[in-house]
Amino acid sequence: MTFNPDSNIGSGKVSRRGRNTGIAVGGGGVVAVILALVSPLLGVDLTPLAGMFGDSGQSQTTTSDHLEQCQTGADANNDVECLMKGAAASLDAYWSGMFAQEGLTYRSPADFVLFTGSTSTGCGTASSATGPFYCPPDETIYVDTGFFDELRSQFGATGGPLAEMYVVAHEWGHHIQNVLGTMDNLNLQQTGPTSDSVRLELQADCYGGSWAKDASTVPDSSGVPFLKPITKQQINDALNAAQVIGDDRIQEQATGQVNPESWTHGSSAQRQKWFSIGFDKGPTACNTFDVNP
Repeated sequence: MTFNPDSNIGSGKVSRRGRNTGIAVGGGGVVAVILALVSPLLGVDLTPLAGMFGDSGQSQTTTSDHLEQCQTGADANNDVECLMKGAAASLDAYWSGMFAQEGLTYRSPADFVLFTGSTSTGCGTASSATGPFYCPPDETIYVDTGFFDELRSQFGATGGPLAEMYVVAHEWGHHIQNVLGTMDNLNLQQTGPTSDSVRLELQADCYGGSWAKDASTVPDSSGVPFLKPITKQQINDALNAAQVIGDDRIQEQATGQVNPESWTHGSSAQRQKWFSIGFDKGPTACNTFDVNP
């Protein structure tokens, strides 16, 4: 999707972190959360990192840039970091409005952090290999923008701004689940096509689709829509992104075999289907937990 050049994206709460000079680690009790929720797009298994989640005794120094140079839709159309800020502004306004319609109380993510290399989070230390993820304990979205290059070069995605913003919308969907309490009392250690883990991910895909449907009608503080109407090609780009990161496709690329019982995020078909359901019917149709397997 393309931003209206004169839209105001200054409200997007996004920061760019500098590289770490040490390792900071999260407290106990978050390992299971990380293994279930981290890298919702890649399905990365962080089990090898579990040993890092203790007290390392090392310090960390970071610098933060709040992207003050990103103020307009024109900036978002010309720079990927500004695109992230624009997406944050649009998603925040969209979900605030949706919650108000339902008489619910909305809260924004605490932060949306762009990083390179590695960074500390409320879920432990994340690296570029982790992929984009949402951390429930600190209610923050983490994205290494180099991931978008990997989508094209490693996974064969067609790319495009909506495909990149779909990544953000998916992670924002996890925040919505956290706010609504959807994550409570789930068995996120189970795997397989009908597991709670997969249902949680597919619901986030559905929430991303619901935002995409209405994004061109969401206004900035001056009433200017953030985004121009979506095109068919942009929809195809988003569906292509959902397809290339399906568990079955990733497994087949990596090993030549598909093992559905190990899925944590859903197949290509499942992910495309639920993005499309959200796009066609809105967030009220996104209850993946009540759907017959």
